[in-house]
Amino acid sequence: MNGYERTEHYDEESLNKISTDYLDILKEIGEEPNREGLLKTPLRAAKAMQYLTHGYDLDPSAILRSAMFKEDYKQMVIVKDIEVYSLCEHHLLPFFGKAHIAYIPNGYIVGLSKIPRIVDAFARRLQVQERLTTEIRDCIQDTLQPTGVAVVIECSHLCMQMRGIQKQNSVTTTSAFTGEFLKDTTRSEFINLLRSKLH
Repeated sequence: MNGYERTEHYDEESLNKISTDYLDILKEIGEEPNREGLLKTPLRAAKAMQYLTHGYDLDPSAILRSAMFKEDYKQMVIVKDIEVYSLCEHHLLPFFGKAHIAYIPNGYIVGLSKIPRIVDAFARRLQVQERLTTEIRDCIQDTLQPTGVAVVIECSHLCMQMRGIQKQNSVTTTSAFTGEFLKDTTRSEFINLLRSKLH
């Protein structure tokens, strides 16, 4: 892979091992793996797990570097409502929602599609939302060297909704800032733009 392509590529050796493990899990929970509906489930589940964690094979910094352009633009750039799908590393259950990302260029801008791509690159791993937020922030800061980065992520966690406390309407919000976004005025402008319906 060249660092950012989303493909349905599977490692056959790993796929076979994971599939065997899922077969054992089905037996352990009391299922009958040989019944019609489950015959191909171990392989399907193995493929799903490989796809849902393919971010380990991606280099988020390379994604950004592949579309960096010199530009004398020094105002805030925001990409909001980026879909997030990830797996909680504590229970292997999904969490999903939206990411809102802003940066203030310092000589370089980046192709806008690359920002959602790095969100995917980090989200398609076993994660916690807090770390996901800071990893995205740090990647943009370290690669583009802007004067500031802001990341806000809002997600629903099935580990809270399907099990445990079972609160169906809870949403978790995390944020991380650098540089100019540590100032109240800049951060407030970012938050106000997130709330606005300009489109």
